[in-house]
Amino acid sequence: MSVAALLLLGLGLPAPERRRNRCFFNRTQEYCMCYNLSEETVGSIIQCLPATVVEFQGGDVEKYIGFPIRDLDSSLIDTLGSLIIEKIIIGNVLVPEVLLARVLRFFSYTHVQELAFKSCIFQGTGNWSDMDDQNLPILSLSFHNVTCAPLTGHEPAFSSLSTWLGTLEELAVTSSRVSSLPCAIGRAFRALRSLSLAHNSLGDGSLSPAFCQGAFPQLQELNLHHNNLSSYHSVCEGVELLSELRHLDLSHNKLMADPSSSCQWPAPLRHFNLSNTGLDEVPTPLPPSLEVLDMSHNHLHAVDISLSSLKKLFLNQNLLQTVPSIRNCPMLDTLHLDNNSISELPRAEVQLLGRLQDVAVADNPFSCSCSGAGGLQALAAAGHLGQGWPGDYRCQSPAEFQGWPVAQVPVSVLRCDPAAVVAPLCVALALLGVAGA
Repeated sequence: MSVAALLLLGLGLPAPERRRNRCFFNRTQEYCMCYNLSEETVGSIIQCLPATVVEFQGGDVEKYIGFPIRDLDSSLIDTLGSLIIEKIIIGNVLVPEVLLARVLRFFSYTHVQELAFKSCIFQGTGNWSDMDDQNLPILSLSFHNVTCAPLTGHEPAFSSLSTWLGTLEELAVTSSRVSSLPCAIGRAFRALRSLSLAHNSLGDGSLSPAFCQGAFPQLQELNLHHNNLSSYHSVCEGVELLSELRHLDLSHNKLMADPSSSCQWPAPLRHFNLSNTGLDEVPTPLPPSLEVLDMSHNHLHAVDISLSSLKKLFLNQNLLQTVPSIRNCPMLDTLHLDNNSISELPRAEVQLLGRLQDVAVADNPFSCSCSGAGGLQALAAAGHLGQGWPGDYRCQSPAEFQGWPVAQVPVSVLRCDPAAVVAPLCVALALLGVAGA
């Protein structure tokens, strides 16, 4: 059941055969769910009047395709304008584009700001001329697991929708087998701030055409996780024209760290997600003004990063055997190193880590020698160890402490730093000798 069908009920169109259907309203969440709603049981939808979110699941919208649609009368316009519905979700329905094109303009009478389609099939081609110069209140539009004709060739529809699309702020097209995005489409989204194309089939060669000159001029957040991207360099070239980009998610792509190139990432880029990308070395160049870098769940053996603005670095689930130096990251306040192969924290690194707010080194094979246990205990005592302490910090060696919680390993000055005891003792004996003479 789609919003088209809901509007059809108010447009005086006959209903399909009777079926089991009903709306259910959750007063606490202000959420209303409607199953297979038809004109015969339209009274059920009255329950949804206090809802801010309404979801329609199932229905035979295509049966209305042949019926003429008249303009709304003033009473229905007033009714739509009085509704407090802010979001409409349409799921598991076949949507004829010709029907959707004819009723979408009626959203201009509502306060709906979010429209989402889930597991829908868009069929045929609609005449979108009724949407010429039409404004809609919808600012967020999403499609998940939908099927439709290739976007190439739909440029006339986007031209008719350009007035509305030029005000849209959020767009998500996920799990919909998208392999390309024509340049002209991106140019229609003049105010878009957030774009998610996750769980699709985008390859390296599809990015430059999609993000061509003039496309998505205000885009700040781009989500490309779970696609078919493989070349770090090609991705850099593909998005370098997005001059306002601040967040980029490339996680769950099989990336290769190409030889360093002259490609420049967008200057405003601050958050970069490279987790689960199969990297075995840090790719270059990294965006120079990064504040958050996530390279967790990779195959990194060593990390050497110099980023003056970096604040948060996530390296958990890698193959690191030593704590990476953070000397060249003066603004860093968070470092996560869980699930690596780190056995000890050298004293020099402990001193550096001591200036951070959040350090996580849980589930590493700690050698509970003095430097192994003492460094962790010192960080914990100063309140720098975050989630996981003390339960997820256990000794792997030496044998006498194997399996022990690191927090319980005895660390004394006499045992771990004899020089700290012997040196003052020698000084004291020397002074006594001088005094006796």
